[in-house]
Order: sequence, then structure tokens, then C-alpha cells
Amino acid sequence: MSDSGGGVHRTSHPRNSSRSNGAVMANGIMNEDDDDDIPVFSGNTGDPRDWEDDEGSFRTAPAYPDEDTRPTSQKEIYGWYSYAWASEVFAICAMGSFIPVLLEQLAREKGHILGDPSLRCKSSENMGPGGAGKGVDPGKAAVCVVEILGFDVNTASFVMYTFSLSVMFQAFVIISMSGAADHGRYRKHLLLIFACIGAISCILMLFINAQWIVTASLLAQIGNVTFGASYVLLNAFLPVMVRNHQTIRMLTMSRTNLPATASNVSLDEEDIGAEDATLLGSTPSLKTDTSSNMTPAMRLSTRISSNGIAIGYSGGVLLQILCIMIVVSSGSTTNSLQVSIFCIGLWWLLFTIPSAYTLRPRPGPPLPLEDGEKFTWITYISYSWRGLFKTIRQASKLRDVTLFLVAWFMISDGVATIASSAIVFAKTNLGMSPPQLAAIGVIMPISGVIGAFSWPRISNWAGWTVSQTILVCISLFAVIPLYGLLGLLGPVRNAGFGLTRPGEMYALAVWFGFVLGGQGGYCRSLFSELLPRGSEAAFFALYAITDKGSSVFGPTVVGVITDRWGDIRLAFWFILALLLVPLPFLYMVDVDRGKQASEDFARARESREAELAAAAREAERAQDDYTDS
Repeated sequence: MSDSGGGVHRTSHPRNSSRSNGAVMANGIMNEDDDDDIPVFSGNTGDPRDWEDDEGSFRTAPAYPDEDTRPTSQKEIYGWYSYAWASEVFAICAMGSFIPVLLEQLAREKGHILGDPSLRCKSSENMGPGGAGKGVDPGKAAVCVVEILGFDVNTASFVMYTFSLSVMFQAFVIISMSGAADHGRYRKHLLLIFACIGAISCILMLFINAQWIVTASLLAQIGNVTFGASYVLLNAFLPVMVRNHQTIRMLTMSRTNLPATASNVSLDEEDIGAEDATLLGSTPSLKTDTSSNMTPAMRLSTRISSNGIAIGYSGGVLLQILCIMIVVSSGSTTNSLQVSIFCIGLWWLLFTIPSAYTLRPRPGPPLPLEDGEKFTWITYISYSWRGLFKTIRQASKLRDVTLFLVAWFMISDGVATIASSAIVFAKTNLGMSPPQLAAIGVIMPISGVIGAFSWPRISNWAGWTVSQTILVCISLFAVIPLYGLLGLLGPVRNAGFGLTRPGEMYALAVWFGFVLGGQGGYCRSLFSELLPRGSEAAFFALYAITDKGSSVFGPTVVGVITDRWGDIRLAFWFILALLLVPLPFLYMVDVDRGKQASEDFARARESREAELAAAAREAERAQDDYTDS
């Protein structure tokens, strides 16, 4: 429908007239036609100054009812940064340090030595694996267990099971809510609701004792689920803010004066950057792509995203240091851990307030409905899951995409399992105190930032391709469980090596963070090379879901191994296999072959769409002729 004032029109495809296929999601789950719901600008706009409103701001015609086309303000961007500052503390401080320590400590306070319910467990600071004294052979160590729902569970396994369940529920919630987040007015409302619930779950930890151990686990799961969901919603604002940014609009309007062959220009997810357009993205890591071929919109998106990451990490490290001071000054008591988590929840809640006032709702397009459907939550949920399965079917047709996703499933699971089990291992096997454990939570993100900037230089210096760099990173990750397994050998253990001393954990925290800082960016870069044109956002959604969903299995298996044999160190065999098995799959990925297959896939899809559009136009002309006659 044309806008006579500015010459702007939104292209109306006959196949989208009922909106059965046309809605675009920020994560791209539902529809590979990502540009169908974004304004397309005609070449007949004339002078760009005709677009200015009374305040001198450039505005565009709405592409759908309720669309907010106001230019992105600096205040809105600050609101986006504010939530990164508010919520990242949960990942770094709460789940990364204090919640695992608190859960294991509460379980230990309630637990007993396996086989003798009358013998209570001692503090893990004075104990070896499972509850034996330091220096005891792991195979001879007593095992501390806690009764959960009638079953004796190792205190270390209890933490791993809690993490696995939270990730499983998180993936389910994120997928189910994606339709409501991308369509209608729900995005901001959901973000604030999840933020408040997550913050309150942390605050309530202050009032938990060892007798409420199951409640503590549930609160931890609620916190992790709501954090992941809210961060996904935050990422969904990014492509919208970039698309409405004044500089991008002016650039787009200047393109409208190009010749007719290039007159129809749209700012779709590909322009913004696929990983930033992905709703189901995980907590982002620093970008490593500095290609001169990046579009202005992609550069702006990368800058905002990187600033948000830096701000979030800064807030997390600052609060982590403050919490360490609280724990040290209180003598590393259980209550000091609870106070620290309370402060994390309070921080999360208070710094969400600026976001509530400065982030604009930015409603998405209406949810496309089938004939006879009504707007209900069931409709939103089923819409989201149908889109996920559709993308899976598409990915299965591309060999190299499938090979990569199989490898990525195991890689992300292995890396997540190392991260989730490290704190528990350090507490139960090495007897590290809460302040020492919290220090690990400071070291890893700092080394991660250094790694993010260092890996491109290392890769260029060594002359590695992206695939080779990923193989090197995964091999370096595998060194961590391999080194820990050396501690099972008596001579190595007696010499003080093989992850038998607290100091080694600090060195491995630097190692892990540094490698992690590069691995994530290179995996995204390789995956993006394999994707069909026009389907980037949908496939990156699947990439993120694979990342989230895989993290359920590793911690669960580690928990089962620990329950069966009483020592979490034995689970390092599984983690090592989880990192080595995907290497052949990565090696079999042929980037050139994958590019050609994705190009063929995109052309075939575009050909089918053109045929459908032509048929629809022909039917419309026939209907018009019939009406005229």
C-alpha cells in the first residue's frame, strides 16, 4: 500500500495476503522469507529530506499495524546496555560461582556418608572427594550423599542434575515463547516479567536452609531459565534498534536514488548480521569478524552488541569482587553465600528499572493465523514449535550443515560440561574455599575477553583457516579433562600434578577462558558460510537451540558417573570423549561443497517462490477479469 506523502510502499506478495507465511521472527524460526515483513523502499522517493518529520527525524511508513517506526534514540540504546549490566551478573556470579557452591554446601549440611546415615558429612574445605580427608586416594574416599525424593544422591551430582534440568526447561521455554516474543506487543513485557522472576528467585535464596534443599534447587532452576529467556528477548531488540537507527535509515533512503535495477532495497536480517538477528541466541561472546565487507548495519549491530557484552562483563566482574569481599569478611559461611546471591538478585532487579523506562516496546508483526485460528497462547506456542521442526527438515537436506550441527552438539555440550563441573570439582575434590572459587569466576571472563581479541591474530600468524582454528581450539579444550585424568595416576598425584592442587585450577581457568574467547566466534563464522541465502536467521536459531539443548546431557551423565563411582574426576573420561568425537565430523565439513549446496538450495527455493507468486498473480488477474465482466 503506497504512502502518498513519501513514496514509500510495502511490497505486497499475493502469497502473503492472508499472512499465512509472511511473518518474520527475530530469530527466524518460522519463515525463511525473512524480508517479507520488513519495509521495502521504492526507488521513486525523491529527495530524502521529504522523509523528515517536524523534529528533523527520519521516519518510515509502518509495515504492519502498531509498528513503532520512531528512530532509535541513544536513550533506548542505553536501556539495552542497562539490562546487559543488570543480568550478566547472574551468569558470571550466580550460576558461575555462588549457586553451585551453595547448593553443594546445603546438600552436604543435610547429607551423610554413604552406607552410614548416622555419620554426617564434614565441610568440603577439609575433605577430599565425596567427604574423605585431603590426600586420600579417590578410590578410597568416603562419599557424601543427600536424600532427594527417596534416593541417595552424591552432593556433587545434585548440583549437576540441577544444572541439567534448568537448561532443559530453559530450552523449552525459549522455543515456546519465541512466537509471542516476535509477534505482537509481548517482547518487552516478557523481558521484564522474566527479569523480575529471576531476580526474586535469587533474593529468596537468603531465606533457604539445608532442610529446603529441593526448594533451593528449584529457585536455581527458575533463575537460570528466566535469565536465559530474558537475554534471548534482549537480543531480539538488537536488529529492530539497528533497523530503525537514524544512520541506517538515511543510508537506506540514499540508496533509493539508485537506478531501477537496484531500487528495491530492504534491511533484512542478513544486513543486520545473522547471529544478531537470532532470537534464540545464547549469551553472546565478543565478535571476531572485522571484515571490510561488513555492511553498515552489520557494523552498527556489532558495535552495539560488543559494547553490551563489555558492559555486562564489567558489571559481572565488579559484583563478583564485591561478593568475594562479603564472603571473606564473613568467614566463608553458608550465610555469606546466601547474602552474595541476594545481592546478585537485588542488582539484577534494580538495574532492570532503567530498561523498563527507556526500552521501547517495538511491537512485532501480527502472528499469522491459519483459517479459523484465534489468538491464544497455544497458538503462539504451536507456531514456534512448527517453525523449529521446519528448519530441522531444511537443515537435514544440506550435508555439511548436518555434519557441522552434529559436531556442534557435542562440542557445545563438552564445553558447557567443563564449565558447569569445574566449580563443583574444585569444591568437592580440591576443597577450595568459596572466595577461591569466586576468584575463578573473575579469571575466566577476563581471559575470555583477552582471547576474543587474540585469536584472530594467532590464526592469521599461523595461517590457519577457520576450520583449522576450530580444530585447534577443541583440541586445547580436550587438554583440560586429559590433564585432570593424570591425577588418577599415583606418581602424578603424589608429585602434585593432575588437578590435585588449587593453584592448578587458576591456571586452567585462564586456559579455558582464553580458548573459549575464540572458539565461539569461529564456530559461528564457519556455520554462517554454509547457510542458504535468505535463511540465515532461521538456521542460526537452530544453531542456538542445538547449543542450549545439548547442555542437558553432559552434566546429567557427569552426575550419573559421580553417583555410580563416587568421584567426579572419573567423569573426565566422558568429557574427553565428548570433545574428541566431533573432530572427525568437523574434518569432514567441506566449506566449498557446503556453499555450493546452499546456493543450489536457495535458488531452488526462490524458483518455487517465483512460480507460486506468478500463479497467484495469474489467479488474481483472472479474478479481476471475472469481476469486470
